[in-house]
Amino acid sequence: MSIEIKEKPKFAVAAAVQLPNVSDIEFESSLAELRELAKTLGYTVVNTFVQKRASFDTTAYLGVGKREEIRCYVNNDSGSDEPEEIAIRPDDHDISALLVDHEISPSQARNLENEVGCEVMDRTMVILEIFHRNARSRAARAQVEIARLGYMAPRLREAAKLAGPQGRQRSGTGGRGAGESHTELDRRKIRDRIAELQQEIVALEAERKIQRARRQERQGLASVALVGYTNAGKSTLMRALTGSEVLVANKLFATLDTTVRALYPESVPRVLVSDTVGFIKNLPHGLVASFKSTLDEALDASLLLHVIDASDPGFERQLAVTQHVLEEIGAHDVPRIRVFNKIDHVGDAMAQAECETTLRARYPDCVVMSARRADDVARLRQKIVEFFQQNLVEAELFLPWSAQQLRGAIYTNCQVLAEHSDNEGTFFRVRSESATIESLREQFSRAS
Repeated sequence: MSIEIKEKPKFAVAAAVQLPNVSDIEFESSLAELRELAKTLGYTVVNTFVQKRASFDTTAYLGVGKREEIRCYVNNDSGSDEPEEIAIRPDDHDISALLVDHEISPSQARNLENEVGCEVMDRTMVILEIFHRNARSRAARAQVEIARLGYMAPRLREAAKLAGPQGRQRSGTGGRGAGESHTELDRRKIRDRIAELQQEIVALEAERKIQRARRQERQGLASVALVGYTNAGKSTLMRALTGSEVLVANKLFATLDTTVRALYPESVPRVLVSDTVGFIKNLPHGLVASFKSTLDEALDASLLLHVIDASDPGFERQLAVTQHVLEEIGAHDVPRIRVFNKIDHVGDAMAQAECETTLRARYPDCVVMSARRADDVARLRQKIVEFFQQNLVEAELFLPWSAQQLRGAIYTNCQVLAEHSDNEGTFFRVRSESATIESLREQFSRAS
C-alpha cells in the first residue's frame, strides 16, 4: 500500500512600489502577473502590499512604515501603534517568502529580509527559479544556469556579510594567494563556470544549426514559429495545428524548450511549426540574452504566429512586450499573423462577437479564434498554407507508364490540380515550387 505524501502548501505575500510614471492599470496588471508567477512556483499569495512613492527606497526598496506593516503581518503581530491599521493573517498561513515586483539590489534585499523576517525574492529571482525548474534540454539548462550565476555573483558580498567575519577570509591553500576571501574565490568559480557553460552552448548551437540546416534541406524553408506572451495558449494552438501531444498547462513558462512538429494534415509545401518560450513584462536582460538561441526558431522562421490572449484586458501591453523582445533578437522584420486566441474566454456569444468586431477593426489582418474550436483551427491552417503557396507555380508533369513508381513523389511534393492519362502515361497539373518541379522532371527523365 503506497502512501501519497502531499507537499505542504507554501504561502507568500507580494509587495510593489508604484512610481509616478506607472498607470494604475499597468501597475495592477504587473502585480497580477507576479501572482501568476508565484503560482507557477508553488506559492499562494495571501496578501499584497502596495505603496506609491516618487522613487524606490535606496535602503530596502519599501518605505519604513510599509516594511513595518509587512513585518507585523508576516509575524502575526498587531504591533503597538494603531493596531487597527495592521492586517492580521490567518493562523494557518505561515508566510515563507516576500515577493517583490521589481528587481532590487543585493543590499536592498538583505535589509528588507532582515526587517520583515522572511525570505525575499525579487521578480528576477522568481522568474529564474521557474526557468530552473522547467528547463529540460541541455541547452536550456545551460542557459538558465548562466543567468542564475550572473544574478548571484553580485549578491555574494551580501551573503558574506550575513556569514560574519569567519566567512570572509581564507588561506592561500587552493586559492589564488594568501588572503583571498571566500567571496573572491566564489566569484572566480562563477566566472569559470559561466565560461565553461558558454563553450557548451556554442557547441550545442553549432550542432543545432547543422540539424536545422539538414531539416530545411529535406523539407524546404516553410517554417512557422509561434511567439507571444507566456500563457497566451501557444502550446494548445501548437497541439491543434500539428495533432501532436505537447505539454499544455495553465502556468506561466510551462514550456521552455523549442518543440518542432509538422503542420497536420500535411500541406504542399510541408510546413514545420515550432513553439517558443513565452515572453513576459520585465524579462531579465540576462534571460533575454541567454534564451536568444531558444528564440532562434523565430529568427529562422518564414512566418511568425503572434499569439495574443484576447480575453486579457492588458493584451495591448503584452503586444508591446512581444514586439520589444522580437526587436531585441532581430526578428521584428519576419512576416507575421496576429492570432487573437481564447476568444471563447471573453464571455457569452454576444460579448465574443463584439470583441471580435473591435479587434478586426483595429487589426484588419488578424485572426480571432479559439484553439479549442476545430473550425477556427482549420481556418488558421488554411491561412498558413496560403501564405506558403503564394509563390508556388503551376506546371504540367508527364509520368510515363514505365515510371509509375514515382507517382507518390508527385503527391508528396506537389498539390495535384488535375490528372488524366493516355496510352503513353499520365499527365498531372500541379502546383509547387519551381525547384521541386524541375527536380521531379529530372527524376522522371532518368527513370523512363
